[in-house]
Amino acid sequence: MVFSSLIFLCIFLPSVLILYHAGKNQTYRNAVLVFASLFFYAWGEPVYIIMLVFNSLFTYFTGLITDRHRGQPISKVVFILSVVVNLSLLGLFKYSGFIVDNFNLVTGMTLPFQAFALPLGISFFTFQTMSYSIDVYKGNVKVQKSLLKYMVYVTMFPQLVAGPIVRYIDIEDQIDDRQVSLADFESGVLRFVRGMFKKVVLANSAGKVVSLLLDSELSGLSAVGAWFGILMYAFQIYFDFAGYADMAIGLGRFFGFDFPENFDYPYISGSATEFWRRWHITLGTFFREYVYIPLGGNRSHHLRNILAVWALTGLWHGAS
Repeated sequence: MVFSSLIFLCIFLPSVLILYHAGKNQTYRNAVLVFASLFFYAWGEPVYIIMLVFNSLFTYFTGLITDRHRGQPISKVVFILSVVVNLSLLGLFKYSGFIVDNFNLVTGMTLPFQAFALPLGISFFTFQTMSYSIDVYKGNVKVQKSLLKYMVYVTMFPQLVAGPIVRYIDIEDQIDDRQVSLADFESGVLRFVRGMFKKVVLANSAGKVVSLLLDSELSGLSAVGAWFGILMYAFQIYFDFAGYADMAIGLGRFFGFDFPENFDYPYISGSATEFWRRWHITLGTFFREYVYIPLGGNRSHHLRNILAVWALTGLWHGAS
């Protein structure tokens, strides 16, 4: 179920909004949001919803244990276990086929392997639960003792499938106490419509030009046609992703959440460094806070730290 589909716009979203705002009790609203989000995910991934629920429950309980035994060896062991399990699941689905294919290529063997279908949003909700585990271990956030509230954080449908990557520290207070004013709702509508325009009109139109030019026989393509196709591809990937982020941010405001920005006009950047800060901001923030700074940032081994972030960013995007 995509945000621009008629099923989402005409049936799912109105139904959820009516149910959500029918009650003022925060527990009721959280329950509506969780069940709606699980239904949204199950619509596209009826099998892998088990993985989403498992990931949520696993990191919830490991967070409780980490906090309860803070300062003791078991706290560190459970924290490491949480991170390892998260990364292992991500690696299993994104890289198992890649590893087997390359092993066969190098050794000349023909090990049979059926690659797993990639669960929707696995990279996003895995990074979200990892950020929670890391921040709880470091004492940056209070452990969430309510399973319902934690499930709101992990499963929230506006940002579940394609981001932005919302860290627990970003919306910790909003999970416990949030209000939706008329101004918030109005700004959410405007942001959602703007995002849909980027996605449906601009990105999809640019994508048709890209397919027409770059998916054809390239030997017969002129230099002008090639450059125009590349330019349209740049527009397509930006408006597609930024449009989705705008829709997600707008939807979040319908329910009282203020998600972090994910793009800041990256194509007007004056340098590669500035572009890095403006494109997929939440991913850059994740790697800065949990990889770059812990490795030493720009204080020590600056080049090594940058290369580590770049390598991990590439791996996060997939084997291809």
